[in-house]
Amino acid sequence: MNLFPPVMQKALEEAVDWNTVHEIRVRVGQPLEVVYYQDYTWLEHLVPTETEKNHILNQVSQFSLYRLEDELREGFITVNGGHRIGLAGKVNTSNGAVQAIRYISSFNIRIAREKRGAAQGLMGRLVHKGNYCNTLIIGAPQTGKTTLLRDITCHISTGWKGVAAKKVAVIDERSEIGASIHGVPQLDLGRRTDIMDACPKSEGMMMMIRSMSPDVLVVDEIGHQRDVDAIQEAINAGVTLYCTVHGNNLKELRKRPSIKQLLDQHVFKRFVLLQKSGSGNPAGRAMILDERENIMDVTAGGNAHEVDRSPVITSRHHMGRV
Repeated sequence: MNLFPPVMQKALEEAVDWNTVHEIRVRVGQPLEVVYYQDYTWLEHLVPTETEKNHILNQVSQFSLYRLEDELREGFITVNGGHRIGLAGKVNTSNGAVQAIRYISSFNIRIAREKRGAAQGLMGRLVHKGNYCNTLIIGAPQTGKTTLLRDITCHISTGWKGVAAKKVAVIDERSEIGASIHGVPQLDLGRRTDIMDACPKSEGMMMMIRSMSPDVLVVDEIGHQRDVDAIQEAINAGVTLYCTVHGNNLKELRKRPSIKQLLDQHVFKRFVLLQKSGSGNPAGRAMILDERENIMDVTAGGNAHEVDRSPVITSRHHMGRV
């Protein structure tokens, strides 16, 4: 709420259901758009001007755009609480590479939520003979990948049923997993978790392996070749990995050369495929596959149940439904 000018704050307090709001989209000269998990609405009486846009930008950047130069190059800023502010406008480039977004005209304020127990119904399938399995969580934007990863981290670090708590290292490049302030996570990541905040994943993985001797590494949104190289190094160091990646299914991911490497090498022993849940519940609809891409479980609302395995069904046959 502090991002908005006072007059807009008052109107938002009266108009928005903060229990279910997912995004607030601010566009200069257009009514505010409030996005819920199943619907959206326009606040026709709130049309941001250039002055109000500048107020929001100053609040987001704490009056120093220069301080956020790296974030502006990426197109988003993460603020206290783990809320992520997406930016759009005119881009400055140099030699074909984005330098920064200037003349910002749109904000997408994504509300971060900690959902305890989101992974409860999945944990049993992420363990084999008492050991956690290298796991890749796959989903389109807004399917709850980060929320699910956060809760998995908490379970592993605190101890889950008969599996002892493990040392977990989180590389939180976008400050969304732990929502850290000055390096201290504000969201619950478990008792044996150490975090490297605002650090590039590729460098952070190696730094944490050298400095914190983790049993498990947790990273969000892998994709670059340098991420893949670091993952391969981590595997050779005997560390278990939990990662997320943008995508709809494994067939789609195989079209990305960097991710295809990991799939061809069978790095991951479990895959969690997420579908967007209208209720806003992460893992409201999740399919768990083993390393051979056979379906193990389909969960609804976080409650796992066995799939009929006679005959065995592979994900390739069901790719259109995932």
